[in-house]
Amino acid sequence: MTNEPQIPPNEASTPASGSITAERRKFLAWLSIGLSGLIAMLLGIPVIGFILGPLFQELPETWREVGAVDQFAIGTTVKVSFLDPSPMLWAGVTAQTAAWLRRVSADEFTAFAMNCSHLGCPVRWLPQAQLFMCPCHGGVYYADGTVAAGPPPRGLFHLPVRIRGGKVEIRASAVPIE
Repeated sequence: MTNEPQIPPNEASTPASGSITAERRKFLAWLSIGLSGLIAMLLGIPVIGFILGPLFQELPETWREVGAVDQFAIGTTVKVSFLDPSPMLWAGVTAQTAAWLRRVSADEFTAFAMNCSHLGCPVRWLPQAQLFMCPCHGGVYYADGTVAAGPPPRGLFHLPVRIRGGKVEIRASAVPIE
């Protein structure tokens, strides 16, 4: 006879309470990796769709009438409002967008997007100074839309303008890229 305590056979093959076997640990590791991958995929699909969406979607471009040629004086810059090219049914007043329209000569107009090229803040026209000013970070633009001072990396975005049937029209797009 030995002095070692006798362990019943069914208790010898089970681990001590509170410990996890290697097989269970491996299963839980694969389960957590799989669930993490699934969550990452579910969160990543909308992000990838947001990034790649514009590549596969044709943005509408529409000519919008902003007024009769006679209502704009030569050498003046005025704000004109028109309907956004892709308004949603529930957009309400936000379906309206605007641009700065300058009559250069009897048959030539120039239009600029309302937003600063730095961070997109709306610029305002100061007729006495003949300058566009951005209130957010002090961006200044000349009357032709080029940068005069401040942080803007480029001039104001130009919008195409045409005259049809005595009316001035601006080609509106969802995002100015020119």
